[in-house]
Amino acid sequence: MTARIVLLVTSPRLPAGLLTAAAWDVVRQHPVLAGADSELTTAIRQEGAEVTVVDGPATQPLLDAVATHGTVVWLAGPAGDEALARELGLRLARQPGLAEMELMYGSWDPPGARLLDAVAVLDRLASPGGDPWKRAQTHRSLAGYLLEESYEAYDAISADDTDALREELGDVLLQVVLHARLAEELPEDERWTIDDVAGGLVDKMIRRNPHVFAGAEAGTLEEITENWERIKRAEKARHSVLDGVALSQPALALATQILDRAARRGVDVPLPSADTQADAEAGLGASLLATVAAAREAGIDPEAALRRTTLAHAEAIRQAEPPTPPTPPTPGTPTPASPR
Repeated sequence: MTARIVLLVTSPRLPAGLLTAAAWDVVRQHPVLAGADSELTTAIRQEGAEVTVVDGPATQPLLDAVATHGTVVWLAGPAGDEALARELGLRLARQPGLAEMELMYGSWDPPGARLLDAVAVLDRLASPGGDPWKRAQTHRSLAGYLLEESYEAYDAISADDTDALREELGDVLLQVVLHARLAEELPEDERWTIDDVAGGLVDKMIRRNPHVFAGAEAGTLEEITENWERIKRAEKARHSVLDGVALSQPALALATQILDRAARRGVDVPLPSADTQADAEAGLGASLLATVAAAREAGIDPEAALRRTTLAHAEAIRQAEPPTPPTPPTPGTPTPASPR
């Protein structure tokens, strides 16, 4: 039988002992070595398997064990022990008769596993001994950052820059996780956690999508949207079609959402006339609202349209600006030589 060293890699984000059947077979049948005691070594010992903790470099103890037992298992640490795998691989490449090396996955990270890392990192930063700035924040002090990061994500979407979008969404996620961590410090009757945030989202998505989770008839997109709105109204016990509209959002987006809500519920209220307003500001507001209504009828997002045109105008301004004169050197400072 060929001697072999099995490098058993497991996910540190899953409960210890949650291994595949093949992984349990190999640790029960062969000697197991590890670099340190852990929850996983404890779980394996509780199943009757023997685990030896190696103090120091592991390559030679593994080769000694495989020479004696034929097959030996190495429990990789949370980071995967890549350095040990490289060292073993080079040694076995020089002396192929010693053993074969096999990589076995005892468990895998589930989708979203790195979200657990994000929660752990933010918990460390916002706990005693962490980052003083983050520990000093409140929901109110962070409010502006949430808007700023959301706008930066919007910019990445507008630029069709998916790499930048990935990064900016990470910054938005930071805000979400940090707000949840700070909420853990609220008085006992007010506090909540990131699991409450995620759990509320999951429950809401299941409740509002019965055509996916409850076997309801899907219907058309319009019927699905109307069903969504009906469920929302039942959840929130709202009395107006405008209840729940975020009034702090930019004015063009606010106007668009209000007009959309009214149209979906069939509430037909004439737009204000610019000519009948009491002052110039109110008249301009009425004209802008009429423009938003016209954009909506044409299927155009007025916020995106104004942003696009404004950015184009900003670029024209940059092109029209006179060149910035070079900053004169400070007296006594030698002028740098021109690059060749």
